[in-house]
Amino acid sequence: MEALLEVRELRKSFGGIGAVNGVSFAVREGEILGLIGPNGSGKSTLFNCILGQLAPSSGEVRVDGRPITGMRPCDLNRLGISRTFQLLQVFPELSVRENLLLAGQEHQGSMWSRLAGPRDAGLTAAANRMIGFFRLEALADERAGSLSYGQQKLLDVAMAFMAGPRLVLLDEPAGGVNPTMLAGLRERLRAINEAERATFVVIEHNMEFVMSLCTRILVLAEGRIIAEGAPEVIRRNPAVVEAYLGG
Repeated sequence: MEALLEVRELRKSFGGIGAVNGVSFAVREGEILGLIGPNGSGKSTLFNCILGQLAPSSGEVRVDGRPITGMRPCDLNRLGISRTFQLLQVFPELSVRENLLLAGQEHQGSMWSRLAGPRDAGLTAAANRMIGFFRLEALADERAGSLSYGQQKLLDVAMAFMAGPRLVLLDEPAGGVNPTMLAGLRERLRAINEAERATFVVIEHNMEFVMSLCTRILVLAEGRIIAEGAPEVIRRNPAVVEAYLGG
């Protein structure tokens, strides 16, 4: 089966210092892939190179076998690739539903079609579906800024799905979320993976979260992949233990 996402020998240097050093991996459709590593290992730089926020120094990124290296994030969205960031991207003064509508409008149509079309761009049904799927019904008309951090994280993820993406890159979705909300987030991510065949790549520091969510894990250290495998294999890998604990 051809990979949905393929990264080939990707490199990114800053002032002669290699942040990403020849990383290669593939992601199959429907997979939940975890990307872990100590601070400074190059995880976010790798994400940004894949998603067009940074131009890689060399290497190639492909989706469905098509080269997308250096493509703008807005163009990647139209190919069905979405992401979340470490910092929340919600609009605090808007309601939960309005945030979802805005996220959907960002990924569809031209500026003229948005101006000339209906105020909700025909996205209310999709927004309501996301509200229901992520169990945000009681909060639909609340200002996003009044939600708890964990609830805002759920909204942030729901916004990433408004475009119906095939591939979502999640940057530390568990960061700052309390254990109760975290269990709900993990359950919702598993559910949308099963219901929509959605494919995820997840950067995460919370080891319990990533080990229980992901089907396969890559470990990055000093910009290189040092281990790859199922969660139970990664837990026992001496190179992983050394990378995190320093020997």
